[in-house]
Amino acid sequence: MAPEASPAARDHVVPDVVAGGLRVLFCGINPSLMTAATGHHFAHPGNRFWPVLHLSGFTARQLRPSEQRELLDYGLGITNVVARPTARASELGTEEFRAGGRALTAKVEELGPSWLAVVGVTAYRTAFGDRRAQIGPQERTVGGARVWALPNPSGLNAHWTVATMADEYARFRETVAASRT
Repeated sequence: MAPEASPAARDHVVPDVVAGGLRVLFCGINPSLMTAATGHHFAHPGNRFWPVLHLSGFTARQLRPSEQRELLDYGLGITNVVARPTARASELGTEEFRAGGRALTAKVEELGPSWLAVVGVTAYRTAFGDRRAQIGPQERTVGGARVWALPNPSGLNAHWTVATMADEYARFRETVAASRT
């Protein structure tokens, strides 16, 4: 049996990769079963987060999921809207997203990142009750952090290619860099 197929993967809590005062806290929708089994964010082989993060200029090289703690050296971190691992985000309910939005707000207040980047605009819309949100900068702040909704890097997201995602992530990175000056 593959590790992600284990029933125990559904019960595993994946620790955040965080520190106080980050430049960007990336926020996934929820852990995949592969992430739960390995303990590494965006670990599913079809997930494009790590290549896109590098191609957009956030990291000097493409990190492997097992190297996730190196993100802290770049002033970056990772958390999730919902902590419960699932095979697909569609297994999550609206109330889970809303509760996750409240928990995420408290986490951001505590950690104080400059930016919160939610990777999945539908998750952002549901968690924060903003039905009209689009990819890009948001008008609201969350827990004091500015917010950007990014494309979901899941391999199931056929609307975005690695190249178009990297372009959007790079646009966000440039905004983050400009906001520091």
